[in-house]
Amino acid sequence: MNSKSKLLGLLWLPLLAGCISAPHDAADTDRRVATLLAQMTLDEKIGQMVQVDLLALKDKADIQKYFLGSMLSGGSSDPADNRPQTWLQAVNEYQSWALKTRLKIPLIYGVDAVHGHNNVLGAVVFPHHIGMGATHNPALVEQAEHVTAMEVAGTGIRWAFAPCIAVAQDERWGRTYESFGDSTELVSELGAASVRGLQGKNLADSTSVLACAKHFIGDGGTQGGVDQGNDVCDAATIRKLYLPPYKAAVEAGVGSIMVSYNSWNGKKMHGNKYLLTEVLKGELGFKGFLVSDWAAIDQLAPDYKTDVENSINAGLDMIMIPNGPGQPNNYVDFIQDLKQLVAQKRVPMARIDDAVRRILRVKFQMGSFEQPYTDPSLTAQIGSAEHRAVARDCVRQSLVLLKNNNLAVPLAKNLKHLVVVGAAADDLGIQCGGWTIGWQGETGKVTPGGTTILTAIKNTVAPGTTVTFSPDGSDVKGADAVVVVVGELPYAEMKGDRQDLSLPATDIALVEKAKSAGVPVITLLLSGRPLILGNALDSSDAFIAAWLPGTEGQGVADVLFGDYKPTGKLPRQWLRDNAGAATQAVQPSASAPLFPSGYSLNN
Repeated sequence: MNSKSKLLGLLWLPLLAGCISAPHDAADTDRRVATLLAQMTLDEKIGQMVQVDLLALKDKADIQKYFLGSMLSGGSSDPADNRPQTWLQAVNEYQSWALKTRLKIPLIYGVDAVHGHNNVLGAVVFPHHIGMGATHNPALVEQAEHVTAMEVAGTGIRWAFAPCIAVAQDERWGRTYESFGDSTELVSELGAASVRGLQGKNLADSTSVLACAKHFIGDGGTQGGVDQGNDVCDAATIRKLYLPPYKAAVEAGVGSIMVSYNSWNGKKMHGNKYLLTEVLKGELGFKGFLVSDWAAIDQLAPDYKTDVENSINAGLDMIMIPNGPGQPNNYVDFIQDLKQLVAQKRVPMARIDDAVRRILRVKFQMGSFEQPYTDPSLTAQIGSAEHRAVARDCVRQSLVLLKNNNLAVPLAKNLKHLVVVGAAADDLGIQCGGWTIGWQGETGKVTPGGTTILTAIKNTVAPGTTVTFSPDGSDVKGADAVVVVVGELPYAEMKGDRQDLSLPATDIALVEKAKSAGVPVITLLLSGRPLILGNALDSSDAFIAAWLPGTEGQGVADVLFGDYKPTGKLPRQWLRDNAGAATQAVQPSASAPLFPSGYSLNN
């Protein structure tokens, strides 16, 4: 060890990675943070506050040059062939550059693992939050998120941008499926379970990843259900309706929180010091760090430097900088602007130190200094049969039986002839929805592994049963029963906003064709929210809300054929018509829903 290394070792022994065990208490962590913070230059501190998207990184050496503290893969920002081993190699390489810096502060890499490790080919895709909300089962949610954590860690990543704990009030919002439901109590319970599942009992465990509760605060309550829109309500409503899930997440130990694009009474959340600093960090006692959403600070002011000033002073600790289309600002601009703001005393040094202290505290809690690379043995478990079994259980517990005339469900496995109608029955992409491999999702065979509903049905029926697939419903003759699968095509934020929530006329026509066979018709709806059903409900003998179940369609067949009795309950009310959506958002008790929240035929 040379003299410089000896000096650094005396100043801060934990820099000797692998020689000292992870901290055992908060006081020890705080001492280590204070010692490290005292050694850091302003450049090194600001670097920790920067999060750069994979596709925005101009040169890998910039991680070392600018002391970058974080990276992410957002939306469709994936490495090379998008397979687990490639992810692991890529993330490890970025980490190696961080460990070349003077103080060897490890990088923290984040990803939108919102229903499983959904960006990665071959990973298990769980039901979206709305389906998990229908289970009303916090223990199952915790188990699912633990599986997600193991698969995320298996790609070298230790940070998941989940759970979304929005209490979505307006189904027209395109992210409704990312919300567990319209009940503050349900979202609080399941959100806390998600945090426990992702982070485990000890963040330093190899199978734990950092959770990120999002999006603080009021997403899902904007006027007209418009994404990134404006919440118009008083402080009492914010505190009663939207704040409790964050209180529950903080009490569960959540280490990071992502701030929302939306505004509250016209003021952008990324510049709202009252809510970010006084309420969240002050009243709720949140000790982790706040991260911005994708280029969200760019919306605060006409010039970027003012954006930086307003967001950091409001309480943001880390800024997500994608430098994508329509987003001309980059991490070099951010670093230069923030340095100037500190020199001009427009951003206090104390605010910089607070932000960096919060980020370092989490990195120490994660054991990142001792183990900057995750356990590579986890990579082989991605997409395993054991993980898929958990997702299958989530699917069957999420299904909500809304109608079942003459006990049409369960179907007999030994029917002579079963017809399956609707292209969605054999489409894994529709089954998974948005945020699956690509940002907005897509139709077709989006990922290896997994089971479509059609395949699951064929796997389940008796050997002598004929299963006919008729995507357009033109061939239902001779059927003993017909299963119709209809619903929404994949979408995600912004592009998923809809004013008309009606089930497409083409889907209603499929149900009508099935009805013409004169045999029991069982309709499965794949959707990210309740839809206006029109005649589809009346024309069906049985109707099941299957939400967006993910890759494990076998869980649907388990319920269809009676291997599992349906237990799911609606996580939100089901409106009768489009007019109800607008009225309900303004006056919740204005009209009776088609089905109330909590409804199922198992009540």
